[in-house]
Amino acid sequence: MNNKIAVWIITGMLLIGVVGIVIFQYATPGNETAKSPPDEEEQNGDKEPNVKQQNNAAGDGHFSAQHQDYPGEAAPDFSAEELTKKPTNNWITNGGTIYNDRYSPLDKIDTSNAGDLKLEWVTRMGTGLEFKYSGESTPLVYDGVMFNITGENHVVAMDATTGEMIWEYKPKLPENLDTLCCGWANRGVALGDGKVFVGLLDARLVALDQKTGEVVWETQVDEWEKGYTITSAPLFYDGKIYTGVAGGEYGIRGYMAAYDAAIGREIWKSHTLPAPGEEGSETWPEDNENWLTGGAPIWMTPAVDPEEGLIYFAAGNTSPDLDGSNREGDNLYADSVIALNADTGEHAWHFQEVHHDIWDYDPANPVVLFDVEMDGETRKGIAQAGKTGWVYLLDRTNGEPLVGIEEKPVPQLDKQKTSPTQPFPKGDSFVPQTITKEDIEQDLSDDFDGPYGDIFTPFWEEPLTVKPSPQGGANWPPSAYNPNTELFYVLGNDNYFSYAHYAENEENKFEQGKEWLGSIWQPVENTPSRGTVTAIDVKTNEIVWQNDWDTLAYSGILTTAGNLMFTGHNDGRIIAYDATNGEKVWEFMTDAGANAPPITYKADGKQYISIFSAGNSLAGTQHGDKIYTFSLEGDYESAEDMPEDEINVSPVQDKMKFQQGKDTDSGNNAVDQGLNVYENNCLSCHGEDGSGGHNGPNLQQTDMNQEQLIKQIKNGGGGMPGFEGTLSEEEINSVIDYLKGLKQTND
Repeated sequence: MNNKIAVWIITGMLLIGVVGIVIFQYATPGNETAKSPPDEEEQNGDKEPNVKQQNNAAGDGHFSAQHQDYPGEAAPDFSAEELTKKPTNNWITNGGTIYNDRYSPLDKIDTSNAGDLKLEWVTRMGTGLEFKYSGESTPLVYDGVMFNITGENHVVAMDATTGEMIWEYKPKLPENLDTLCCGWANRGVALGDGKVFVGLLDARLVALDQKTGEVVWETQVDEWEKGYTITSAPLFYDGKIYTGVAGGEYGIRGYMAAYDAAIGREIWKSHTLPAPGEEGSETWPEDNENWLTGGAPIWMTPAVDPEEGLIYFAAGNTSPDLDGSNREGDNLYADSVIALNADTGEHAWHFQEVHHDIWDYDPANPVVLFDVEMDGETRKGIAQAGKTGWVYLLDRTNGEPLVGIEEKPVPQLDKQKTSPTQPFPKGDSFVPQTITKEDIEQDLSDDFDGPYGDIFTPFWEEPLTVKPSPQGGANWPPSAYNPNTELFYVLGNDNYFSYAHYAENEENKFEQGKEWLGSIWQPVENTPSRGTVTAIDVKTNEIVWQNDWDTLAYSGILTTAGNLMFTGHNDGRIIAYDATNGEKVWEFMTDAGANAPPITYKADGKQYISIFSAGNSLAGTQHGDKIYTFSLEGDYESAEDMPEDEINVSPVQDKMKFQQGKDTDSGNNAVDQGLNVYENNCLSCHGEDGSGGHNGPNLQQTDMNQEQLIKQIKNGGGGMPGFEGTLSEEEINSVIDYLKGLKQTND
């Protein structure tokens, strides 16, 4: 009898243990979203042994599929020393190190042999091909395994030496997700403690098992319906996951937050806009609550200095972006480089690059930490490349200028409550900051007679054309620093934009979850868009060399001890330059816009260069879904040389397909279908209702007839890609009907 009792007790304890494990795995502590156990392994009625479909408590599902046993070791709880060590065998964090310097000491590939680089392997990610998606991610590599993510938030682990897929994870995002100012993009994942960490566009933070791709925990960071989204790669450091929130165009209150990497519970949150009574609140009006909707999002992955115990990032644009009439003051800490205590989130220091921004000149480029000897002393520097076209060089211990920055008077306009001065860094700008009469004659049409101005020229009802544009200067594509050359490498954009305030203030009211720009902006039609690739001396902030492009520079940068600087081009090329003088030493044409940052790593004694070439909506480039990886021992001199059957693809690609966001075929009539086609393919460039986009003209004012519209949509032109072969005749006609409706409504 006693033995039976003992058996029952042991059995009961085992059952309790099993139940406890299940509860722990599918119920999340703190503010995480609870998940229900896995559903049957089926999709569309067909069973697939290695494809799992799961749902969380909110009904948001995901798929995971494991194709082969994981070949490497699980990542450890990386130490500060490991995270600051320059990358060689691995690339374990978004910026190469937690300094975000994107520099590798690998030198097997150098200026003498880079011309011999050939294609080693190619992998198709299989998602993110629709025009609304952008491929902006930096792959990670650890112990022979690469991890990458598409604009559709689809994560793949693959063999870093062959590209063969190991596992896949694809979340189901809300069908009505529409609070995305700039298309669907994700800039990478984080890695540590045996997990892959993913920030999803609907403001979820997810931890995946590094060896299987299955969900370990999931946390709802915020509500996308209010405009909060996540586009940056999270950062793993000291057992924590750090992430900021995007959504500055939607009247959010930005913040950086830290989460426990083991379970996903929030540890601290630090808002980028001060509450009344806090330091900085005096820079906002006292008679309204604009600080609650003032923006200051975070577009970038932060950097960390373990010795200082500080985490660094830049807060983005004010909200509304272009109307300062009701937010008098400098509007801290928007448009500012910020340092926080990495353990507590407590504010350490800040430097504001643009006071009371009305031009969307916010810093979107990741901050870069570097050490350099100046005047016989080693200085701890931090660099941030602004949309203004300047690099802001600061002492990262205290936020003081490392190279001089002077407050200078700027043009004033009482209606916009403009700041009397703005910071002007000593040194060179890497893009033009003024429009000359020669520019007007060379670049603008003969009938252009509107006002134009320099950087910081204010505007009101009459359209004003200025440089730089809200695309930059430097936008999100990451910069890099090479300690050997002591040069900072940055990509710049140079194009013409016009701004005008809404004639009716009725159109400038905040509504939660709706885009809130406050004014109108658009690129000047039929004008050139140019780019710059620039090397800047961090001791003087002066240009050492610069290459000019005839298109926007919209990719990101890698630099190595092989005296090389790699970047991608809108036309699909990955290009290598001599890091000291900017001479081109190699290029390779991919099949889509090369609009993501390259990386390098070593496996089995071989150095590789990889880039995700998938196109970009705002750059208007050809879309694709491939990772291209090169080595000196590669076999293929061109993409056409590689046989199609040599390209890695998902074994279950068809099983994991589902529509993200609104379905272009779901409309009940032609107008609905036209709206859906527009939102999936046109909105990120042309804006809601055809106006206010980031690099497309106002479609409410188009004078094109049916034939001209069909030709433009099919063939593209003027910075717009062609959609022939991407959109069907029915879809093209439906979106034209939608555009005609917009014009009639606004005539």
